[in-house]
Amino acid sequence: MDKPTISVKEKISYGFGDTACNIYFQIVIIYLLQFYTDVFGISAAAAGFMFFVVRIFDGFTDPMMGAIADRTQTSRGKYRPYMLWLAIPFAVTGMLVFITPDFNETGKLIYAYFTYILFMTLYTAINIPYSALGGVMAGDSSERASIQSFRFAGGMLGGAFVVYFLPEFVEYFGDGDEVEGFPKAMAVMGLIVIGLLWTCFAFTKERVTPRIDVHAKNASVRQDISETIKNNQWVIVALITFFLLTAVATRGSVTNYYIEYYFGRPDSKGMFNLIGMLAGIAGALSVNLVKDKICKVSLFRWASIIVIFLHLGFIPLSREQYEIALLLSASANFFHMMVTVLLFSMVPDTVEYGKKVLKSMGNAMAMSFAGHLLALKLGIAVGGLIAGWSLAYVGYTANVEQSEMTLNGIVWIYAGGPIFFGLMIITLLKFYILTNSEMRKYSQTS
Repeated sequence: MDKPTISVKEKISYGFGDTACNIYFQIVIIYLLQFYTDVFGISAAAAGFMFFVVRIFDGFTDPMMGAIADRTQTSRGKYRPYMLWLAIPFAVTGMLVFITPDFNETGKLIYAYFTYILFMTLYTAINIPYSALGGVMAGDSSERASIQSFRFAGGMLGGAFVVYFLPEFVEYFGDGDEVEGFPKAMAVMGLIVIGLLWTCFAFTKERVTPRIDVHAKNASVRQDISETIKNNQWVIVALITFFLLTAVATRGSVTNYYIEYYFGRPDSKGMFNLIGMLAGIAGALSVNLVKDKICKVSLFRWASIIVIFLHLGFIPLSREQYEIALLLSASANFFHMMVTVLLFSMVPDTVEYGKKVLKSMGNAMAMSFAGHLLALKLGIAVGGLIAGWSLAYVGYTANVEQSEMTLNGIVWIYAGGPIFFGLMIITLLKFYILTNSEMRKYSQTS
């Protein structure tokens, strides 16, 4: 079977979709917990628990959105139209999350729950079809990895934009008042998100149209879910995703605390995160250079091991060794993004495996990504919960000088998550069999 020719222009346009999504994703990961605790006035434990509750809600919305997307049939495709239809509502809700009405503590929690649930529902409604789109732009496993590398390079570009410009926008529009600055800054971010999503819609193409038998066409959502979770390779990828994002969210949620309180450099938060994002872009694009030379499963394993060892390096650092922490963080982000690119390219591989070997999942590309993204968001929720409760456990109090126990606790939260969950990932990877050579067998039988 001939490989589809995907232009660099189209890959970049697809990547812009994740630039848009990751603008909001990184805002949630890096800024939202501290916004809730230090600006809105919600306790760290309450905010962490809210993140967890919303992910439980996602347990219902994600499979439903996967089923809806898989059953969508329009002249513009199955998955692309959602980026056209939902871009504006998505941007509006992103602003609403950062509005701070003058309510009592209960009222603030109700408002935070309502707006965050609405925002994440729209994130789901865009991100699941967007992710599935990457699986139908090409049928070749290696080309899918290339597409995903552009996706996550675009995603990290969005993250870099956020960490550099969001604090500047908040300062500019609020004139030092974060209550005023955040919603206006998010309005600007929303306009950018709309433009990026519409660009992705305009310049991408769905090429792979799976043959759908009568059973797949008439299958219920429950049957789609059942067939998906019967695929042991998909389950392994979903579990890896959960542990990876738990690590990312645990570390990401305390990054600003780590820089501001442990190193005493609050003005360096933006630059610290920016350099990490730029390193992530380089890591994502580097997959293109090695994807045809090294089996992606082996590359995934070695990159994960390196990430673990780099995080071990944070533990002995003194409060005067900020530059070393910056170097370690950038290096970890480089290899982490290699892992992320490879992980997302594995999802369509598991769908192919299901169709060819298990004779299932004929209509389940979006459902597979829905389950994958549910695992991702559950990981974010658990990571946020761990971060919030751990901060409370080590005695963190907003906007005051922290005790030595609290400072050391922040270090262990920051480094410990990636170490522990990285070891879980390495263990799971032993059971993943869809190597490059194995996937070539399935392509040959197409």
